[in-house]
Amino acid sequence: MSTLQQLPAGPQLPVRPRPSSGGIAATVVMLTLILGGVWSINSLGININTIVNSFDNAVNFLGAMFPLDFPPLMEGISLVAETLAIVFLATLLSVILSVPTALFAASTTTSGKGAQWVARALTVLCRAIPDLVLAIIFLRMFGLGATAGIVAMGIHSVGMVAKLYADAIEELDDGPRESLASAGASRGQQILSAIPQQLMPQIIATALHRFDINLRTSVLLGYVGVGGIGLAIASSLRVMDYQRGMALALIVLALCIIIELISGAIRAALMRSTGTGISGGTWVDRMFNQGREPGVNDLKLTPPWSMDRFRKFLSFALIIVLAVAATWRVNLSLSDLWNGLLEIPDTLALFFPPSTGGSLPNMLEQLLVTLQISLAATLIGGVIAIPIGILAARNVAANKYVYQTSRMIIVVVRGIPELILAIIFVVISGLGGVAGTLALSVGAVGLLSKLIADSLEETDTKVQESMRAAGASEMQVFFAATIRQAAPAMVAHTMYLLDTNIRSATLLGVVGAGGIGFLLLNASRINQFDVVTMVLILMVAVVLIVEGLSMWLRRVVR
Repeated sequence: MSTLQQLPAGPQLPVRPRPSSGGIAATVVMLTLILGGVWSINSLGININTIVNSFDNAVNFLGAMFPLDFPPLMEGISLVAETLAIVFLATLLSVILSVPTALFAASTTTSGKGAQWVARALTVLCRAIPDLVLAIIFLRMFGLGATAGIVAMGIHSVGMVAKLYADAIEELDDGPRESLASAGASRGQQILSAIPQQLMPQIIATALHRFDINLRTSVLLGYVGVGGIGLAIASSLRVMDYQRGMALALIVLALCIIIELISGAIRAALMRSTGTGISGGTWVDRMFNQGREPGVNDLKLTPPWSMDRFRKFLSFALIIVLAVAATWRVNLSLSDLWNGLLEIPDTLALFFPPSTGGSLPNMLEQLLVTLQISLAATLIGGVIAIPIGILAARNVAANKYVYQTSRMIIVVVRGIPELILAIIFVVISGLGGVAGTLALSVGAVGLLSKLIADSLEETDTKVQESMRAAGASEMQVFFAATIRQAAPAMVAHTMYLLDTNIRSATLLGVVGAGGIGFLLLNASRINQFDVVTMVLILMVAVVLIVEGLSMWLRRVVR
């Protein structure tokens, strides 16, 4: 009997760890945001009856929209060329400003904490101030036209582009820079020699992504006087010429889809390219490397020409040519730009001190409406985007036709500027938060579903294969391995969507889609720039709170 009592007990299951206080708090916050979305949907009056009652308006709108009235060919080409020129110069300006900002913001390339914090604060400030507000400021300085839009989009883009560049610099292999440092190179020589070569793919990929975003933004800025297709759309819709306005919107949709496909192809080519060494035997080698004796001339400071170096040279040459052509197309004058910059003190004096204009209660009420639109659109868009994103992940959707169809849906939806959606929903459902919510919900499907699909495809497939080898079903593999790995990224993407929707909800107010953006546009039109500043302060405060909450959630979930 005593021998039996001494036998070891059977295998014990591992004890489930107790949830941490941070995990509980994060769960409470996420549930609160979901409940806030449900409350917002109810408060805004979004329900089946609202959609059904808008059906007749939708039919009437379609009747007024067709047949589409496209502009004459040369006029259409001119509008497209002007729009692309504005967007190209704005994106190029953002890259030029972002590279030095990122070098100061990255811990591996800056020598002091003070400079790093200043650079990081600058990126947050640029990101927090909407490009529409910047456009209002610069229109006051430079007048109507392309210059204000280029500078506004360029500076606003620094907030995101410089942040991504700084993060990429900190993730680079620091070995080449340390080798140069040990050889006695100065800090400037270390940065110029070691960083650009490794960072170039990230610079190009981020610039392409920002070009795509700026193309959509240019449509919005047309409503405050920036040129291009956006101004033509605004002019048509103000007189309710839906046939011409929607025809121009269709051109914008086609442009966005084309740019999305081109950007994707370039990014894929960058990922496949290795580009190292001399391409011996190619026509580039025969043309440019003649007379270079191995072991002797290889000591020259200039590297030998290769196909990779030749492609880079052509790329830089093409950028310079496009920059000159774009500058000529929008009639950008450096003297006018300099004269406008001299007006900065007088212009800023119009915006300070901030004032509520005697309508603080109304301002806070409209700010609440903006938050409701953002929460409701995030919830509705998230519910629709999650299944589409799952089916658009190559490692989840077994059927290639399902995968390709889902990806095509994402591309098409992402190609529709949210401003165009807001205009359509304002006509169909009337002025107010319903139109803004529905527009942002559709836009959220395009953004969030793509981010979810990419996150699922980036999960470690070895974990999934191990579970399949152990006999797990595809459903078990999906929930236990794929979703579990992608969950932190999905939470981060959802919070990013909420942050984006708050900014977008503010901007869509310019077309009557509800929220504080309507007050912002009215204040700028009657030259109440001190009221514009107060609206901006409220918006920045909300954005910073949401960004801080997002950072905390990402840290806790990981």
